Amino acid sequence: MKTKPNLPHAILVGVQLPGVDDVAHAASIEELGRLVKTLGYAVVGTMSQKRDELDGGTVLGKGRLEELAAITGGTGVVGSMATPRKSKARERFDAADEKKPNAPQIKPDPKAPPKPEFVIVDHEISPSQARNLERATGAQVLDRTGVIVEIFHRHARSREAKLQVEIARLKYVSPRLRESSAGGGRQQGSGAGESDLELDRRKIRDRLVELKAQLEDIQRDNDERRSARRDQLRVALVGYTNAGKSSLMRALTGSDVLVADKLFATLDTTVRELRPETKPRVLVSDTVGFIKKLPHDLVASFRSTLAEALEASLLLFVVDASDPTYESQLEVSRNVLREIGAEVVPSRLLLNKIDRVSQADRAALLAKHPDAILLSAKSPADVAALRETIIAFFEAAMVEDQLVLPYAKQGLLSDVYENARVLSEDYDTTGRILKVRGLPDAIARLRRTLAAS
Repeated sequence: MKTKPNLPHAILVGVQLPGVDDVAHAASIEELGRLVKTLGYAVVGTMSQKRDELDGGTVLGKGRLEELAAITGGTGVVGSMATPRKSKARERFDAADEKKPNAPQIKPDPKAPPKPEFVIVDHEISPSQARNLERATGAQVLDRTGVIVEIFHRHARSREAKLQVEIARLKYVSPRLRESSAGGGRQQGSGAGESDLELDRRKIRDRLVELKAQLEDIQRDNDERRSARRDQLRVALVGYTNAGKSSLMRALTGSDVLVADKLFATLDTTVRELRPETKPRVLVSDTVGFIKKLPHDLVASFRSTLAEALEASLLLFVVDASDPTYESQLEVSRNVLREIGAEVVPSRLLLNKIDRVSQADRAALLAKHPDAILLSAKSPADVAALRETIIAFFEAAMVEDQLVLPYAKQGLLSDVYENARVLSEDYDTTGRILKVRGLPDAIARLRRTLAAS
């Protein structure tokens, strides 16, 4: 396998547990490979094993562990990480031996495949399992959670996303801290009696308190903005990472949101108006993508971001119909939204990237999901049809009513136009008479505003 020489090399490790079939296991390993490539590593191989459960010490069984160590250049034995101490006589003897002109020189074989510097495990593993694997393989070990957290860390752009990711990252790193090889001496002065490790963990706890306070301030501001939009028509695009949500967002709103063929290209919620403009206007939100085994701390940290889905009037589940594992991806998305209580929000299923699906497979998809919308975000006709579907959804819930806007309150006319569709205008001695169509809650709020002004 050819790899770029300047990229770190990684080998993927997965354990196929009971209840997971071959297709699902292969898909999970393939997805892990995409995550690792998104992180900037070159995947040079994979290793799988069927087991009833992960080995409590080393994840893999003894035989597979030895095979993995042979690939990475490790010993295959957990042993101790401490460097064996040499006597001064032995150190002098070894140094003199290395200086001999006839000492054998071991030259690397240029044709030999690169030894992976990283072992990436397709499971969430404990700190002790990671340390044992590192001892046995001589490589650095990351689990799936660590890879996802690192990708989020690199892709976060807004202050809110950066805070959310740093919280999740510190929670992941804290239990994996270990004493330095020097032994972790005791600190002097403030905090005397604490080891280096204890001090580091206390700093992390203090930092988490600080980050959570900053995040709460931002979330209060976001709550106020969402509250100001509560009577507006809101659609949220939700779904698996790389399902095409951002492409669809750009097509529906004409916005310049980032579109990239990689996992977790979008971490920040983006809100834009549906275009061409409607009256009342419809707001479309693009949300962070989901993935199998999404770390719980990330779900918790991004709860505010996901609140856009919870408070939307309509959820559009965007699915990559060309992916053979789309059904499990859809279930992952539904489970995450269920976790935040958004399963009660009305939704429609969008089978996206249909241009990559054969006619026979399209028929099978419709048979299995008769209410789904088949489309391609690249097709203007498909996007226009989806726009009409969105408008029709809101139209079904609208009512017609009449509002009287006194001449002394004409400054509120823009508020009426923003929150309802004005069907006709007339005038009498009391003021401007408006026949409007809109959602009942929006019209009720307009009545309260007119009465209170």
